[in-house]
Amino acid sequence: MNKFSPLSILLFFLMSSFDAFAQEIRVKGKVMDGKREAALEFANIALLSPNDSAVVTGGMSDLDGSFEFVTNPGDYILRVGFIGYLEFYEKITLGTNKNSVNLGTITLEEDAQNLQEVVVEGVTSMFESDIDKRIYNVENSIVAEGQTASQLLSTLPSIQVDDEGGITMRGSGNILIYINGRPSNLSGDDAESILSQFPANSIKSVELITNPSSRYDATGVGGIINIVLKKNEKTGFNGQVNASIGTREKYQAGVNLNYGTDKANFYTSYNWQNRRQRENGEGSRNNYLDGFSPRLEQVQDGYEIEKTHLIRAGVDYNVSDRALLGVYFQGNFDDEIEYADITQRNLSESGMLDSSFVRINDELSKSGNYEGGINYTWNIDSLGQKLYSSLSYSYDNREQTEFYNQEFFNADGNSEPAKRLTQTNDRPRTSNLYVAQLDYEKPFTNGASIETGLKATVGNWQWSQRFAQGDEFSDFEPVVVDSLTDTFDFDEHVYAAYFTYKNTKGKFGYQLGLRAEYTETLGETVRKNESIPNDYFNVFPSAFLSYTLAPENELTLNYTRRISRPSIWDLAPIYRVRDQYNFSVGNPYLKPEFTDSYEVGYMKGWDKYLLNATVYHRFSTDVETRITILTDDNVAIQSRQNADTRSSTGFELINQIQVFNNLDATLTGNLFYSKINAENIEQDFSNENFSWTLNLLANWLIPNWFSVQAQGNYRGPIVLAQGQIEPQYSLNMGLRKDIFNGKATISANVSDIFNTRNFRITTTNPRFDEKRVFQRETRVGTLAFTYRFGGFKEKAGENRSSREGGDGGDDF
Repeated sequence: MNKFSPLSILLFFLMSSFDAFAQEIRVKGKVMDGKREAALEFANIALLSPNDSAVVTGGMSDLDGSFEFVTNPGDYILRVGFIGYLEFYEKITLGTNKNSVNLGTITLEEDAQNLQEVVVEGVTSMFESDIDKRIYNVENSIVAEGQTASQLLSTLPSIQVDDEGGITMRGSGNILIYINGRPSNLSGDDAESILSQFPANSIKSVELITNPSSRYDATGVGGIINIVLKKNEKTGFNGQVNASIGTREKYQAGVNLNYGTDKANFYTSYNWQNRRQRENGEGSRNNYLDGFSPRLEQVQDGYEIEKTHLIRAGVDYNVSDRALLGVYFQGNFDDEIEYADITQRNLSESGMLDSSFVRINDELSKSGNYEGGINYTWNIDSLGQKLYSSLSYSYDNREQTEFYNQEFFNADGNSEPAKRLTQTNDRPRTSNLYVAQLDYEKPFTNGASIETGLKATVGNWQWSQRFAQGDEFSDFEPVVVDSLTDTFDFDEHVYAAYFTYKNTKGKFGYQLGLRAEYTETLGETVRKNESIPNDYFNVFPSAFLSYTLAPENELTLNYTRRISRPSIWDLAPIYRVRDQYNFSVGNPYLKPEFTDSYEVGYMKGWDKYLLNATVYHRFSTDVETRITILTDDNVAIQSRQNADTRSSTGFELINQIQVFNNLDATLTGNLFYSKINAENIEQDFSNENFSWTLNLLANWLIPNWFSVQAQGNYRGPIVLAQGQIEPQYSLNMGLRKDIFNGKATISANVSDIFNTRNFRITTTNPRFDEKRVFQRETRVGTLAFTYRFGGFKEKAGENRSSREGGDGGDDF
């Protein structure tokens, strides 16, 4: 690769400081139940303008009732609300003599009309919205208890996860997955394999960034999903333990520990999973080739056993009043066993049996991922100027061995031992990923602010395969097959710099940004001794505009440009053998895909209803698409190629409704039209359709008993160049009850109640047409238990207008 220093070209993004500042004040406090002296989680805290009661800023309380957010000095009305409680109001003044204000403990009293009711831990209180992202606080998701991160994602609005692990958001793929704000480097052939290694109980929140601004990595044309893992920050020693058991051998357990002092916060956690999951599928292919049976039918039955261990530890240390040093380590270890029994039948035109195969697949794999990092935050002054830096490294190693034993049967159903096959496949993989980042923030006196920074992401992936086959000529001892044995080494270095400017003029707000990325890639194959470099430089602008029509009534408009770089899975030119009729292979010459995204949004809130509507359009070039060809030997080979263009236009509507004090619901609908043009690959390789998704999440509290949560979703067809992924739907339900005076929780749920969540795909081509159905075990019953202990507990006030432990009257 050409050596290139991004600093010599991109340092102009780090602008020099100005003399004028706009101070930002960090506001914090805690919300408690005034009667039971219990913390109120997910309470809404807002600062209102005294002139028109418009919401200026605010936040939401954590599990321990604490909250924290940043605002500017001035006069405000403080409002604290919680379903089933009387709202708390107080006029406050935030002065300029301190950069941090502690509001102390704010106690709320129950509404006299609902004295026996407590809050429903539902979507209305779980959902937060920012200028460029939506945040779902999923700690209390009942329907995802005892499940994996992938299964948790499938319950959220706008996200669909199919049974082959594909993740789409608003109907678009190419989603970038982050763990704690960093790209993931875990073992796995797809996103679902990565996410299955994280139990849902280890996740604090999920951020959906549908149209990321220039401050984010430009990759991921469908958007970014950032999974934030739990890390407690309470004073003293505290923690929680959890365990769950699911039908047909599904077990999970974990512990999260924390010790907080005035100077440091130490945290550690361990999560374990042992899950057995059934898998089955079937397919049929009509072949239009001379010399072969015109129809192939396949049936697959099997299971997967996966054992994972996730270990996290770290410390956040206050070096000074303005400096914080963080150090962390994470280890993720995965053992898998997969078994599949595949029957393939070749049929004549009359439907009579010509021949058949029975193929037994056994797969063993073991992987380990190690990640460590350090970060340093420096609040340069009390006026909001900040510098953040981080450095992380992760190493991943995976050993995978596959064994195949195949028997042949003639038209009479008799075995022919001479045509038996034995095969082995060793597939070791390793990767290294370095991420270095430097960010700078600076506000100005006119209310404007800038953010700028540099980032380097340096990765190396090495995939190998050693395929061997035995037949009667080798006494069924496997002999290495050179054409299916190879090693692919891939380097990708991305150097980036960004600059954003944000300001507000009256009711009009805007954020303008520009990101520049220089990419160096080099792919090398051993068998053909090929070197495939691809270096390129791109700029990615972004613009976000907002206009406040009235309090809690806003109109937004934004534009971004994005890139999707091919992954090692898409690039590696190594044939992966599923059976003798189905191969897949990467394409090392794939080009990156570019997308221009446009969105117009409208949001309005009422007392018990929130409406969030978005019209969006995406136009992509050099689209990475799945292509299947049928060879003259009747073998289907699946690969990836660049199609000319793809366009998607849609309308998303999010409705959050507080039906009653003890019942809320969120209904999300997404209607979109997609068209893909792949005429550059082959004539008539174009397709288009209308599709839609629906997601309903409802929460119902039965006073003095338990909370009930129901979640259902429907995904319409997804258009492909050669066909489509067929519709899918499912329904999940769960219930939860707090016990031991709120220190413990017991819950039960059933996922995919009607067993309808399967993956179905239709493929058409002049030489064949094919239908496939694949289903993992999705109807699962789970019983879960969580116990919380320790922690510093403040004394609650005697009435709801009192605050204890604040910084004093000088700041109000």
